[in-house]
Amino acid sequence: MENDYAFGAKQDENGNSSEYDGQASSGSFASNSAGPVGTVREESMVVAGNGNETVPYDLQLMTEPYGVPCMVEIFHFLCSLLNAVEHVGMDPRSNTLAFDEDVPLFALGLINSAIELGGPSFRHHPRLLSLIQDELFRNLMQFGLSMSPLILSMVCCIVLNLYHHLRTELKLQLEAFFSCVILRLAQGKYGASYQQQEVAMEALVDFCRQKTFMVEMYANLDCDITCRSVFEDLANLLSKSAFPVNCPLSAMHILALDGLIAVIEGMAERIGNGSVSSEKAPVILEEYLPFWMVKCDNYADPVHWVPFVRRRKYIKRRLMIGADHFNRDPKKGLEFLQGTHLLPDKLDPQSVACFFRYTSGLDKNLVGDFLGNHDEFCVQVLHEFAGTFDFQDMNLDTALRLFLETFRLPGESQKIQRVLEAFSERYYEQSPQILANKDAALLLSYSLIMLNTDQHNVQVKKKMTEEDFIKNNRHINGGSDLPREFLSELYHSICKNEIRTTPEQGFGYPEMTPSRWIDLMHKSKKTAPFIIADSRAYLDHDMFAIMSGPTIAAISVVFDHAEHEDVYQTCIDGFLAVAKISACHHLEDVLDDLVVSLCKFTSLLNPSSVEEPVLAFGDDAKARMATITVFTITNRYGDYIRTGWRNILDCILRLHKLGLLPARVASDAADESELSADPGHGKPITNSLSSAHLQSIGTPRRSSGLMGRFSQLLSLDTEEPRSQPTEQQLAAHQRTLQTIQKCHIDSIFTESKFLQAESLLQLARALIWAAGRPQKGSSSPEDEDTAVFCLELLIAITLNNRDRIVLLWQGVYEHIANIVQSTVMPCALVEKAVFGLLRICQRLLPYKENLADELLRSLQLVLKLDARVADAYCEQITQEVSRLVKANATHIRSQMGWRTITSLLSITARHPEASLADAARQFAESRVGQAERSVRALDLMAGSVDCLARWTHEAKDAMGEDDAGKMFQDIGDLWLRLVQGLRKVCLDQREDVRNHALLSLQKCLTGVDDIHISHGLWLQCFDLVIFTMLDDLLEIAQGHQKDYRNMEGTLILATKLLSKVFLQLLHELSQLLHSANCGSARGVLMQRSALGGDSLWELTWLHVNNIAPSLQSEVFPDQDPELKHGETGNAVSGETVSVPSNETTTSEGAGAGS
Repeated sequence: MENDYAFGAKQDENGNSSEYDGQASSGSFASNSAGPVGTVREESMVVAGNGNETVPYDLQLMTEPYGVPCMVEIFHFLCSLLNAVEHVGMDPRSNTLAFDEDVPLFALGLINSAIELGGPSFRHHPRLLSLIQDELFRNLMQFGLSMSPLILSMVCCIVLNLYHHLRTELKLQLEAFFSCVILRLAQGKYGASYQQQEVAMEALVDFCRQKTFMVEMYANLDCDITCRSVFEDLANLLSKSAFPVNCPLSAMHILALDGLIAVIEGMAERIGNGSVSSEKAPVILEEYLPFWMVKCDNYADPVHWVPFVRRRKYIKRRLMIGADHFNRDPKKGLEFLQGTHLLPDKLDPQSVACFFRYTSGLDKNLVGDFLGNHDEFCVQVLHEFAGTFDFQDMNLDTALRLFLETFRLPGESQKIQRVLEAFSERYYEQSPQILANKDAALLLSYSLIMLNTDQHNVQVKKKMTEEDFIKNNRHINGGSDLPREFLSELYHSICKNEIRTTPEQGFGYPEMTPSRWIDLMHKSKKTAPFIIADSRAYLDHDMFAIMSGPTIAAISVVFDHAEHEDVYQTCIDGFLAVAKISACHHLEDVLDDLVVSLCKFTSLLNPSSVEEPVLAFGDDAKARMATITVFTITNRYGDYIRTGWRNILDCILRLHKLGLLPARVASDAADESELSADPGHGKPITNSLSSAHLQSIGTPRRSSGLMGRFSQLLSLDTEEPRSQPTEQQLAAHQRTLQTIQKCHIDSIFTESKFLQAESLLQLARALIWAAGRPQKGSSSPEDEDTAVFCLELLIAITLNNRDRIVLLWQGVYEHIANIVQSTVMPCALVEKAVFGLLRICQRLLPYKENLADELLRSLQLVLKLDARVADAYCEQITQEVSRLVKANATHIRSQMGWRTITSLLSITARHPEASLADAARQFAESRVGQAERSVRALDLMAGSVDCLARWTHEAKDAMGEDDAGKMFQDIGDLWLRLVQGLRKVCLDQREDVRNHALLSLQKCLTGVDDIHISHGLWLQCFDLVIFTMLDDLLEIAQGHQKDYRNMEGTLILATKLLSKVFLQLLHELSQLLHSANCGSARGVLMQRSALGGDSLWELTWLHVNNIAPSLQSEVFPDQDPELKHGETGNAVSGETVSVPSNETTTSEGAGAGS
């Protein structure tokens, strides 16, 4: 079995001298010429793939028949089947490989089955694992560039299985596969066919569907300064591949979109698994630490590796920024890195050398010039730079290739000399097997450079032969010759594969050359362990920040070009996933970009060139899906929307203009409770969209709204016959209604109390912006309607967020102030502004005592209204102020607040019908606060008589007879309402308030000499005020109610009031009764009779006798008691009226009494 097992001793019999055979000996088990026992002993301790720990190998396994040796033999045989094409030449700029695909497909199929069955068990057998890491993967890299889609597909399938089971052992191999195969093919460069692109893209999408694939690529490769940013490259590839550029949407575009959305949805799924920290501590390098020596304490514990990889990624980004600075100015680039603590304040050669070695994107010409410089520091950097390479067991030409790939070899001979001296010193230090000293390495390196120029420069006509090369290198190895086979191998290697002294610049995807593979195998033994990611969102914030912009753009373009609903739905799923991730990671800018992009697809923001936009919207599935998505995102993730509110409001305004919004979009919960609890106080101020909505639908404008359109279609107007709506139109109408219903637009505003503060503030600002700045003069009805609607929404969110009024108040107040100060004529906008402000104050005063003065001060805006506007709304203003006072009297505690309230009530002076008396009465009746406040209100009511007298005097002087008469009548009506209000307060339970009300009523009844009070008003006053009050007071006194104290004193005051009014009005009363006897007041007395049947005289003495029975006999001692009741005339019968016959006596009594 030992002879059978020694399969590796004769690989050179293949006879090919390719670079893989001649130079990859250190990385291939095929070149092991040791005997089987020696081989087993060497691998009794084998280094695992990550090079960090040794794995003991059971020698017994290698000696058992049909055991591991058999497995190794079979697996090696399958890998050897893939070596059959190594003799095929390949242009470095081409992906073309031509061969018979049957044998490779057979081998690849068996290998794939073996890996699927063996799975993670391979890592327990170092010999098998080593075959996979080196020979198998090397061949897979080659076959990955196959022109055969079947072979490429099988290769990708094997790599996917290897990723599943052995990714911890294949970190750099996976990086190489994606960089040199998938990314090269999928982007369609280097001559890749469409079939190759498609297979590569399908494979990439399969990888993206693995939940942790992208996270692990990011953590292990993107965050490693020595590796490519594979995650970023793959994400960009998917985004770009999804873009249909000047072509219709193809299967490739959809495929790339699927991969992109798979990555995004994977992130969205991880959100619910914990570890989503939106406020990640920023990485700060406070002091210099060699960036190439940053290590992690525990690569298996997220507590350690998450901050570690974030730190490494920060360093990598800073190094790339430093590289950009360096490419423009090397000195400034190094200074920048010193400022970010990536280089020490005093530069040392090692740190600069590592910057050159591990930073991608550097200008290799500048690096070469720096390294070749004769300055002592530059020479030190050069030697340190050479020291970063691992040339262990490498052929000289392989080492030289790797060294010269990292910079451009300078053209000056002295610089070349210094560079090759540093290289030779390092090479001899690590691989001294054949060379006698470093000088031999230097001379041979020079010779290789010259041979390379000779063989690959077209200007050299006579090429150097193998014999010439061997001859030129005689006696350079310490005075002796190097082995002829060794030199011959070097000669053929250089001839077949040029050493590129001008390496490729930038971030392209390189081909995998043999020398690079050998270097990869060396690095794989030293690279950091592979980090296994779990299902938690440790790095998703950083990853999503990288790919969000291209992702949104790609999904949007596909959505725009798509024509099938299944593609629409795929895009919508992607949009929702992006929104979820953006919100949960607090990436507000990303969410705003998404909202802006989506709003464009709603078709609501487009100028309405369609004749029937509502029906067009119903027929456009894309627009409807986009609209639902916009408002779904708004309702779910509104907390994190900032500038996107403007676009959302644009859509809402468009729906409003089309008449498609629900009737109460701007409602707030408190409105309904408020109106239902107090329906009787004045005219309710509408603050919902119902009225505006109905008006907009009812107007005959062509674009008034959905229902208006269909009512026109269904109308049977004979003058303009209309056709019946078609089934398609009815279906479109129904779809439109269902779409708007699914949007739940009203929830945005009714639930605004749950929005985060910053989002709420941005929503309010967006509403103010959408309303536009009010301008003096006339504006179009459409603009005014928009402004009113936005103001309604603004007031609604203000009322819904009373606990956060401080946040909104300044903006709301300034907006209302602009409206009030710029309006010169009554209109819906200023009406909404004024009464909205009053409602805000009314609703918020009980909850924000610290803002009470500021809220009340804001009401001074109402005093700044233009006179025409104030005249139009003064009655409603007074009613609203009355309601405010009634509900919040206890919260108005400052002199300024009361001054503002009284100033507002004075607006009544402009309009006789306004209810100043009602407002003051409500003040007086309010049981909230001290009685002193009610007393002040009563004084205000009593003092208003002087205002009525002044108005009467002014009317008499300024108006004509007819106008003055009408004015006197209005003033009389106001006086009657005033005394009626005082009558109600006379029944107050508080004694001091009740008694003060009686005194105030007495003043109002007796101080009317300058006011023209008609006889009819006096009759109404006695009937509705004086006598009713006396009846009510008597009823209270006789009922002995506990809440009323000292009613006797109140009755005495009432009696005095009655007597003083009688005495002052005796002359008028006598004239009234005389005229009634003569028939001139027949109508009044008939009406009085109809009401009560008793004469004024009888009623008066009836009430007086109830209070003071002896008063009548004292005043009229000579009157017959029976006449006191019987002869005064009972009722009006027909046209006959009985009156008392003692008119003269009454006059005398009145004179005596006075």
